[in-house]
Amino acid sequence: MKKALQKNNKATLLATALFAALALTAGGSAWAQKLACHNVTIVSPYPPGGTTDILARMLAPSMQQELGVPVIVDNKPGASSNIGTEFVGRAKPDGCTLLLGNNTGVVINRNLYKLRLDPVESLAPIAEVAAVPLVLYVNPSKVAVTTPAELLQELKKDPQKYSFASGGSGSPQHLAGELIKQSKSVEMLHIPYRGQGPALSDVIAGHVPIAFETTTVVLPHVKSGAVRALATTSATRTKVLPDVPTMVESGFPGFVIENWYGVFAPANTPQPIIEQLNKAVNTALRAPNAVEALDKMGSSDVAGPAGQFADFIAKEAPVWTEVVEKSGAKVD
Repeated sequence: MKKALQKNNKATLLATALFAALALTAGGSAWAQKLACHNVTIVSPYPPGGTTDILARMLAPSMQQELGVPVIVDNKPGASSNIGTEFVGRAKPDGCTLLLGNNTGVVINRNLYKLRLDPVESLAPIAEVAAVPLVLYVNPSKVAVTTPAELLQELKKDPQKYSFASGGSGSPQHLAGELIKQSKSVEMLHIPYRGQGPALSDVIAGHVPIAFETTTVVLPHVKSGAVRALATTSATRTKVLPDVPTMVESGFPGFVIENWYGVFAPANTPQPIIEQLNKAVNTALRAPNAVEALDKMGSSDVAGPAGQFADFIAKEAPVWTEVVEKSGAKVD
């Protein structure tokens, strides 16, 4: 009887120890997966109201529900997004401070500014959020053309007459104009503005006749007739402007440019945290309101794993380095 009790006690102790070990393992795993944050901050390196800010605020509620901690958006504009981008690059790599960045701040500016941190090296890609094509458009009362081919004829006929607007030197909208000049040996004077909004306003007012802008921003003005869309920079025709040809269709081989947006963490953020954040972003992108908003923007479906976005950045960075070098773009 005594031996039986001792045997049962040993079995009980063994079971208790095994349960405790399993509980500790599960608890440790759960602890490792939980972000050690009072809140997660998504830094938007642009003022409120722009596409970057809109996307950040679109993601925040669903990410908050998925992560179990408050997710807030903090606008840190300035220096063509360099201030907010550097802020995140210097943040603690714990998943609590994120960047909603775009191609301008992450892969273009490094070729134009003397930055203290290289965004490609100081940031860890988490997930791509949106990819929105540009539209080549004109003020119809100032440039009586309906196609890029007709625009080229005008530019060649009077090389000193025309200018094009952008929201700033080095922006995709600026570099798209430089690519037209470079690829077709034509001249247009670049007029940089402090943001895409003022650039669009001056084209509508007739002060500058030509510009590129994202489908998101220019679409209402195309529909109203205030501006005329000549072509898009997407690889195939976009659903929001199905009757407008692409630049490739219009005689510009390889002319594919998209304004892309994505979420980044500081470099050296642990991989389990990267994967957790990636899941939260992709869950937010599947929310009905996000699907509807991205569809209206003309964005292609870019959701995917963190590694896919990292591979995209690795390929994208040298492309923009070449574009900047060939265009001769400078910061004005």
